[in-house]
Amino acid sequence: MQVLIPSDIAHKFIAALDLAENREIGGILMGEHIDEGNFRIIAMTVQTHGGTFASFMRYVQDFTEPLRYFFNRTKHEYTRFNYLGEWHSHQNFPLIPSSTDAHTMKEIVMDPESNVNFAILLLVRTGPAGVLETTATLYRPRMRSAFAEVVFE
Repeated sequence: MQVLIPSDIAHKFIAALDLAENREIGGILMGEHIDEGNFRIIAMTVQTHGGTFASFMRYVQDFTEPLRYFFNRTKHEYTRFNYLGEWHSHQNFPLIPSSTDAHTMKEIVMDPESNVNFAILLLVRTGPAGVLETTATLYRPRMRSAFAEVVFE
């Protein structure tokens, strides 16, 4: 699977990371299905509270309205435009999902009410010279997680 990140979305990540400094922040990812196994991030949320130097806790109430707006804006074309997953920063740690990260993502894909058949966890941080560094991990129900390829557009 490929996760495409347009330059405007990459800039939003960098701006949010700059404001957060060493605190972990995160949000949700919404995207477009381009073709088999390829998805482009076209919207994201930024939750700036709930994070510390070493952890991030997402709050469901922070993304219900942005999801509703996204689905209305994309005319509820769920097969083309949908929730892709979650993101958060690991500014002070390797871009590898923690056991807590993995558990949270598995809960999302296993929850029948979420109605998702996969979810991506995008971990981000700023590297040297303010360059965005990222990894993506794919989670599917009853399957092992797998790394997804990140492509900057």
